[in-house]
Parts: sequence; structure tokens; C-alpha cells
Amino acid sequence: MEKEELKNYLKAGKILGEVLKKAKKSIKPGQKLLEIAEKTEKDIISRGGAPAFPANLSKNHYAAHFTPSFEDEEVLGEKDLLTVDLGVHIDGFVADAAFTIDFSGENGKMIEASEDALEAALSVIKEGVEIRKIGKAIENAIKKKGFNPIQNLSGHGLERWTTHAVPSIPNIDNNDDRVLEDGMVIAIEPFATDGKGFVREGMQAEIFSLEEKRPVRNMDARKIISFIDETYHTLPFAERWLMDELKLSEFKRKIAMRELMQRKCINAFPILHEEEGRIVTQTETSVILNSGKLIRLV
Repeated sequence: MEKEELKNYLKAGKILGEVLKKAKKSIKPGQKLLEIAEKTEKDIISRGGAPAFPANLSKNHYAAHFTPSFEDEEVLGEKDLLTVDLGVHIDGFVADAAFTIDFSGENGKMIEASEDALEAALSVIKEGVEIRKIGKAIENAIKKKGFNPIQNLSGHGLERWTTHAVPSIPNIDNNDDRVLEDGMVIAIEPFATDGKGFVREGMQAEIFSLEEKRPVRNMDARKIISFIDETYHTLPFAERWLMDELKLSEFKRKIAMRELMQRKCINAFPILHEEEGRIVTQTETSVILNSGKLIRLV
């Protein structure tokens, strides 16, 4: 890996670690999810980084891809469990990490399951290891605690301006005999649940990413796609970010976003969730395989 690339990854990881540490101390019941998201994103920027994706705040049975809308009034409850998944990039080089907080005090064992699974994965990660062995380590650690890994969520490679690149790092032994190679940057993110271990897509989506710049008729749609391309490239963004930056009315923004979706200029990331009434915990970090060494970014 080139020196400048490694430097950017390390800087992104340092900023992310600082932001996560502050978030763990400051997030309390009674706060609006929108307030939490905006504070963490602004904290990233104030430290010299940029959000690699919108703050993901997954409550209770939600597993991924929830970020509040610009008018969200939802408040964190005294009995809620919250997973905070954040990313930081420096010139497109991404660090990605997550933790789960349980305000009820009833789900500590499940949080330990995802934490133990992460450490188990890190203990086997090295150049030349089969991907399936990482998944097996995660699966065994979670099941040892009496919970299920989420089978259709996985860790992933990180590349410049790309948060989900190859290889996919499973949370189970999926028989993938491909091996990790020197120079890979990967996010490991075990998910534990007391549910079935499969997530489904919800109807709501507040997170999007650029798929391809294509001609569009709507003037506001052209304005949005140019802004996305220049500002976020192919990294995920929140629709509420567009409101803050472009000052479009809700009506104009919705019309423009609909055309961009229909023309397949952008992708949507619907909320992913387990069965209602169940719980999902997640622990995540990012690592680099560099010249025989494993570098943990967060």
C-alpha cells in the first residue's frame, strides 16, 4: 500500500475512534435520533474528516441503514437498544466502525456476543486465511453465547470512494475458500440476534448513493446529481444532507429524487430489520493487511 493511502486510512481511523468514544459517553435516552446523527456527523467534520456515510442509528430490531429524516421526531427511549455505525473518510479512504449501547441493561450478553465474535474474527485474520474461516469464528462465538448470527449481512472490503467492495466477510461459515490478500482493507461487523438470523428490507429509505450519471430532464435532478458526484462521489449520502446543502423545497426534492431513482442514477438503501420484538447487536472495526501486519484502524 502506498504511504499516502495508508496515512489517509490511519487518519480516518483516528478521527472515527475519537468520535465513537465521545458518542458512547454523550448518547442518552431522551435525545432525538436526528440530534444524535447531526451531532456525530458534525463532530467528524470538526476533526478534519468527512462522513463516509450517514450516521446509522439502528434501534432494537433494526439492523442497518436507518438514518433519521430531516423532520424525524423519534426519541431514544429508556428501554431502547441502539447501534451506532459511523464512517469517516479522508479523500475517499474510509474507516468504518460500530458499537451497541443497551439502556435497558437487559441485553448485555447479546452485546458481548457480537464483541466476542469480532475479537474471534480478528484472531484468525491474516494474509492467506480462507474467508470461510473468519465467518466460522464469528458464527461459533455468537452461538456460544446462545444467539444467532445474521446470515444475510456481512462485513466488506473498503476501497477509495467505496464502502462495500470485495471481499464480502460472512458472519457464518459459507464455504468461501477464497483467501485474504496483502493490501486489502476490510470492515468486520458481526451481528448477533435473538431472532431467526435473517433481515428483511423495510419500506423506508433515507440513504442513497450515486449509481451512474445519466441525462435527466428535471433541472433540480440535474442539480442534485452534479452535487452528489462532486461532493460524495459514490459514497452513500442522506436525503436530509441535500436539504441542508441545496436548499430545495421538499416538493422539488422529492420530484427530483423520484426521477433520479427511475432513471437508475442513484441507488436506495432500505432499512434492514429482524422480526419486530427481537433485538440486533453489532460490533465493527476496520483493518488493513499491510506487508504481513494486521493494522486495526479503530
